[in-house]
This record gives sequence, structure tokens and C-alpha cells, in this order.
Amino acid sequence: MLDPESGIVVVTGASRGIGASISLELARNGFHVACLSRSGEIPSKLNETDELRDRTSAFRCDITSEASVAEAFSAVSKWSTQRIVGLVNNAGLHLQGPSAAFPIGDFDRVMRTNATSVLLVSQAAYPHLRGAENALIVNIGSFFDKLGVKGNAAYCASKAAVGAITRCLAVEWARDGIRVMNVAPGYIETDLNRDDLNDSPLGAYLKKRIPTGGPGEVSDISKLVSMLFHSPQPYLTGETLYIDGGQGIAL
Repeated sequence: MLDPESGIVVVTGASRGIGASISLELARNGFHVACLSRSGEIPSKLNETDELRDRTSAFRCDITSEASVAEAFSAVSKWSTQRIVGLVNNAGLHLQGPSAAFPIGDFDRVMRTNATSVLLVSQAAYPHLRGAENALIVNIGSFFDKLGVKGNAAYCASKAAVGAITRCLAVEWARDGIRVMNVAPGYIETDLNRDDLNDSPLGAYLKKRIPTGGPGEVSDISKLVSMLFHSPQPYLTGETLYIDGGQGIAL
């Protein structure tokens, strides 16, 4: 079992939703967590106890900007005497529209936010992770990476790219002691989509369509990510773990 006192896990898109839940779960399990977001805000639940406050800190970062990412990692490295041992690439963007008229500028924005940033932030983390015991990068993809979804060419393409980047980095960086995994959620209820997933035709459809009975919760994702960090499996790398209630494989 990895000693969580031995390092820092950097989480992008950490101010809300899945990123906030991941940060909270890691901190509760003893890790020091650097919470990166555009706003630079700390997730509210991380202020609940002195112990959680001591283990976490927020940093402003635009994950599409090389300069901003470099500045954030420099600040994180100075925050604590602990070394960076992990990274969760969670920040993302979802824009949709008919493919025949979808603005290429919006397509590029989705790709840069969801896919290019994964490589950019991983490159910034690499010097810190290289040689760290049980170093791990977890990318947050989507089960849309294997589906054809109307109006979602940009999002689906970006998440398929996340899986490809995961596999390539896993193979290339294994010699440096860095494992790379891709966690691919299905429909997950958050503060932003709760109404749509419960009081709408989509919510009724998903309750019938998802074998487990409906959308998952942010804690489903954060507990899986925390498990990957807390109980490292040295021989497990480069894989995509789908957590979608069986929707992606159901007829």
C-alpha cells in the first residue's frame, strides 16, 4: 500500500464537480492535494476540517496555456516539502452541435481543452514524477470515446484522443516508473446537470437505458481514482476503465 504521506497529487478542474470530489477523496485518504482550476478556488468541502485544509491548496491555472501550467507547477513544488507523485487530468469542456455546421473554432477549443491539455499538463508533471515511487497519472476520459453520438463529434473525438494519449504515455514512461490510466465515466450527476438528469425526458430515458438503473454519482468516480492511487498495481498501466453502469455495452 502506498504511503499517502509521501507526496502530492495534482488535480486539474478541481474547483467543482468530479474534480472537487476527487480532491476531497484523496485528501480524506491522507494525500496532499494541489487543486488547479481557472478560478483558483478551493472546493468548499475541503474547508470542513483543519486536517483537510492542511492537506490541500488551490492554484489558479489555465490548462490550455503552457505558461500558466508551468507557473502552477512551480507554485505547487514550492507549496510543500512533499514531492509530486501523482496527477489527475480532470479538467474538460463539452460543446455540442450539428457536425455539418459545428464551428471549427469550437472544435479546436474542445480538443485543446480535453486532449491537448492532457499532454501539456503531463509534460509539466513528468520531471516531478520521474523516479517517484509508484508515480501515477489518471486521465478522466468518457465512455463517449467509443460511441457515435449525434452532435458530439468534438467531444467524442477529444475523449478518444485521451485514451490514445494514455496508452502512448504508459508505454513510453513505464521505464521511468510512471503508470498512466484512463478512467472513462458514463453519465454522472453533478450540481451542474442534476436537474437535467432527474426532471427531464433525458433522466427518464437514462433510468431505463442504464442497466444499473440511472446515472452515477461523483463519488463513484472519486472512489475509483482514489483506489488507483491508494492501492497501486505496478503491472496495471495504459488501460481505460469504463465506469458507466454498463450503458456502453448494453444492447
